[in-house]
Amino acid sequence: MLNSDDRDAIADAVREAERQTSSEIVVVVDRAAGSYVAVPLVLALALSLFVPWPFLLLTTLSAASIFLTQLIAAALLLATLLWYGRGGRFVPGFVKRRQAHETALREFTARGLTLTRGRTGVLLYIAVQERYAEVVADAGIAAKVDGETWQKIVEPLLAAAAQDTLREGLIAAVRDVGAVLAAHAPPAADDVDELPNKVVIL
Repeated sequence: MLNSDDRDAIADAVREAERQTSSEIVVVVDRAAGSYVAVPLVLALALSLFVPWPFLLLTTLSAASIFLTQLIAAALLLATLLWYGRGGRFVPGFVKRRQAHETALREFTARGLTLTRGRTGVLLYIAVQERYAEVVADAGIAAKVDGETWQKIVEPLLAAAAQDTLREGLIAAVRDVGAVLAAHAPPAADDVDELPNKVVIL
């Protein structure tokens, strides 16, 4: 997804963007916000409930044999549905987006963005599997910048991820976030780099 050179280039972009602002920018790239194993599991178990009925109605097999057949069918169904349903194929898009959004909010807090001076921390988050990206801003910036501004930044990022140019998309998004922050939270004379600039890979 991102090699060490890619991560270094994005970290450099973060460092450069932060020179224009007193805000802190953290980039989090999430391979998958959720595993979604529960859905194939429930489907496999539900479908396996129908397996005994043809044997009960059409054969004279013993209960033990039918039960064993049901267990084998459940295992095969589970293996097939886990393979076919990888990446959340059976999960509605709105569920995956909600999962990714909740993960972004958790990462925002976990990365120390609520503790920055002036409450101007900003998280740039992308969940690759879910095809979801979001900018989460702390109170000092959220009060000044509307969601539409951030959406205009994440849309090209998602397009870049879909075209397998995630590095370029993230660098461009970081620069755009930096430009927005520079307009609303210009650098102060006593600024310090409060948070690491490295890309967080989940």
